[in-house]
Amino acid sequence: MENNKKEIRNFTDGCELRAVSKTRNIEGYGIVFNSKSKDLGGFKEIIKPEAMDGVIEESDILVLLNHDISRGVLARSIYGNGTLKLEKKSKGVFFSFQAPDTSLSQELIEGITRGDIRGSSVAFTIAPGGEEIKQLEDGSYIRTITKFHQLFDISPCYREAYQDTTVAVRSLDEFKKLNEDPPAEDPEPTVGDPPVVNSADKTVRPPLSNAELAMRARNELHKKNIL
Repeated sequence: MENNKKEIRNFTDGCELRAVSKTRNIEGYGIVFNSKSKDLGGFKEIIKPEAMDGVIEESDILVLLNHDISRGVLARSIYGNGTLKLEKKSKGVFFSFQAPDTSLSQELIEGITRGDIRGSSVAFTIAPGGEEIKQLEDGSYIRTITKFHQLFDISPCYREAYQDTTVAVRSLDEFKKLNEDPPAEDPEPTVGDPPVVNSADKTVRPPLSNAELAMRARNELHKKNIL
């Protein structure tokens, strides 16, 4: 089943966001491969290089500031073509674009140059079967993304964007349910009379056999001079 809900991840470490004022060129890494994330709420995450196979060619990707499309679009890649250039490298997904002559671009360039903007984040969905979850020996969990479905935007940010992990947490909960120990089964009930318990010493005695019951009945009749 395809996950239609977008997820957002921040990439500050290793992002290497750069701006060249004279050329108005912006470049950096939108996604970093094989790097363990910080704790995302009960799990950490790794993105494998193969997760990007064919994704650029199937996605309409925008460059926004702080994921805010209302402020304008800085660049765009439509199925691999456009003003946004994307390249899958060994380290991650490298992006570059020439910022348009707008106030938003000027804010971005100055923010990167001054060090006010240091990282970026991406919005994406996961392909069916595109994740693996494992529990490590220390009890922690790792989610490995092996296949994206689509990327939606790459956004340089002043602060780390809210990392929407709803889909990942749901997958983690399902994984836990499937791998938890089954409840212990109740023992089969015994057939026949219940055991006799002496209230004084709490000794459990086995139920009487039919022969013993018949003998006790005969003894009672003898006492009453019936036999």
